[in-house]
Amino acid sequence: MIIGVPKEIKTNEYRVSVVPSGVASLVAAGHDVRVEAGAGLGSGFSDDQYLTAGAQIASDAEAVWAAADLIIKVKEPLRAEWRHLRAAQTIFTYFHFAADRELTQAHLDSGATCIAYETVTQPSGELPLLTPMSEVAGRIAVQEGAKYLEKLYGGRGVLLGGVPGVAPAHVVILGGGVVGSNAARIAAGMGARVSLLDLSLERLRHLAQTLPANVTTLYSTRHNLLDQLTTADLVIGGVLIPGAAAPKLIQRDDLKLMQPGSVIVDVAVDQGGCVETTHPTTHENPVYSIDGIIHYAVANMPGCVPRTSTLALTNATLPYVLQLANKGWRQALRENSSLRSGLNITEGQITCPAIADTFNLACAAPEYFL
Repeated sequence: MIIGVPKEIKTNEYRVSVVPSGVASLVAAGHDVRVEAGAGLGSGFSDDQYLTAGAQIASDAEAVWAAADLIIKVKEPLRAEWRHLRAAQTIFTYFHFAADRELTQAHLDSGATCIAYETVTQPSGELPLLTPMSEVAGRIAVQEGAKYLEKLYGGRGVLLGGVPGVAPAHVVILGGGVVGSNAARIAAGMGARVSLLDLSLERLRHLAQTLPANVTTLYSTRHNLLDQLTTADLVIGGVLIPGAAAPKLIQRDDLKLMQPGSVIVDVAVDQGGCVETTHPTTHENPVYSIDGIIHYAVANMPGCVPRTSTLALTNATLPYVLQLANKGWRQALRENSSLRSGLNITEGQITCPAIADTFNLACAAPEYFL
């Protein structure tokens, strides 16, 4: 099989979907890997390293897309890449279709098979390909939130951990999943007072037992959320409904409850955001202010630490890439239910119920195509 690794073109996206060691594994399995020139440079991998691993270096994206049966990416194909999409081609990447109707329609029209990292689900409910980037994003959210609380960046001028005699900042985290638990651990480690809200009592019990003592767990109700907003210095949104648009937990009027110069970091922005006033930003222009509240909503947060992110992501994705390459997508999905749950679109039809429900479109069972 011919496997294509195009260079990511999203603004300030420096990750790459396959590292040289992954190329070596694919080549050893008998596959032809085409890597676009410079695709790995942002993560510290040279073209020479890919050549040594057995890849062919393609001069441009056109050559990669035109030749490949299986495209491996990090982020969803952007508008400039839609012209490359075609039937009988499989694309394996983060899509987040529910956040973008136009993106969804472009892939439906293409006839391509789209398998999304973010909806690959193990029987336990774990999302093995979303987890590593959620771990990174949760930790970055605290770093960025702490920075934008500085007066220099328009924040309240509050130090996250405080000092003896001065209270630490109050960090409110929405969602106790991978993003939320990682954010809570880092914020607590920096000395902040942390409140974490979630709907699962089972999850809250687990977090209460495993997180530091300066993390308070709260059942997520509208009353509890509004109460926490009144004293929050930093709010981190980490809620997730796999494959679906994130619920809008914080509404525009709720910002009036917050202290001027407070910061919201909406990690859920990939899925449309859990704050009504957030919209995607970039690492070049990461923040904006509404009603005196700073919003940080970069849609590819892990892209700012590409070396760490690329290694973490490819550790998780390579076993699935090998299955798709060795068996073809139909056989791989027949044999692996986790991978089958990643099928979002194929042959012009949606196969993920959460996406279909978001746009009120028809949904076909993945098994129909296998």
